[in-house]
Amino acid sequence: MPLSFRFIFSFIIISVFVSCSNGPEKILPLKATITESVYSSVTIQPDSLYQVYAAVGGILDKTFVDEGDSVSKGAPIAQIINNTPKLNTENAKLNLELARENYSGSNAIIKALIDEINAAELRYKNDSVNFTRQKNLWEQNIGSKVEYENRKLAYELSANSLALLKGNFERTKSELNTKLKQAENNYQTSLIATEDFTVQSKINGKLYALYKNQGEIINTMEPIAAIGSADDFVIEMLVDEVDIVKLKIGQTALITLDAYESKVYSAIVNKIYPRKDERSQTFKIEALFIDTPEVLYPGLAGEGNIIVSQKENALTIPKAYLIGENQVKTETGIIEIVTGLQDMERVEVRSGLDAETYLIKPE
Repeated sequence: MPLSFRFIFSFIIISVFVSCSNGPEKILPLKATITESVYSSVTIQPDSLYQVYAAVGGILDKTFVDEGDSVSKGAPIAQIINNTPKLNTENAKLNLELARENYSGSNAIIKALIDEINAAELRYKNDSVNFTRQKNLWEQNIGSKVEYENRKLAYELSANSLALLKGNFERTKSELNTKLKQAENNYQTSLIATEDFTVQSKINGKLYALYKNQGEIINTMEPIAAIGSADDFVIEMLVDEVDIVKLKIGQTALITLDAYESKVYSAIVNKIYPRKDERSQTFKIEALFIDTPEVLYPGLAGEGNIIVSQKENALTIPKAYLIGENQVKTETGIIEIVTGLQDMERVEVRSGLDAETYLIKPE
């Protein structure tokens, strides 16, 4: 090729390149599969994870398991010591024994009441006989009226006294019975409190954390351990409040974990918590792995995208070419379109634009 021709050819190519590079960027809409998803942060937690609290206060005497150990339901986790409940149990036992003795009738209270009733019954019978005899004599005009009235008054007083003593006996017996039941309840409660000094696991699982060491003070307000499932894990996802209405149970979620770099795991949404966290303005979602990573630890972090809608062969454009919410710039000017699904990069065009119309990227 002659030198002059090569120079002219090169000049044409450079001119075209400069013209294209200096002109506005233009593209055609592209048909593709578009997936709309909701972003969320991800934290891995054991299933059935719960904080272990002591039912009583005291000092941590010893622990029976270490972090990472498997535990069975009902197995002891820690032992707490406190002399106060032991003394309370002994006092409750003494009160129970005293209440039983008082109610059995062999003590001074019941025995004294029974003796008083027996004496009152004897007086009542004697006064009744004397009154009946005097009444018969008075009806035969024998004896004085004063003597008759004295016998009658003595009889009535004896009857009233006997009735009062019997009423007092029943009332005292009922009170002693109530005290006996209360003493029994107090004793049983003290026994339960004593048993509560051994903290036990509520599930079959693994001990993930111990928050207290031997010799530390234990109260009922602070957890002493964390226990959860050893094999089953859940995915806790925090979703922005503007996206929560798009989510349903059963939707697919794509999960990436920092510990596994770029590998993507599939999961299914299985629970949506209805309460919003006012501090973070987010809702908590739970999902379960379809394909579970080989090794999981509580607290592993990552990201998730919950698929809410998907469409194949959709006409799409890059979001960078969208003006506002529903306008694009073409060679003939700005036109309005109807948008549909959208992902992080592209948006679906439902109407207002065809695949042959060039779009100009807005400045």
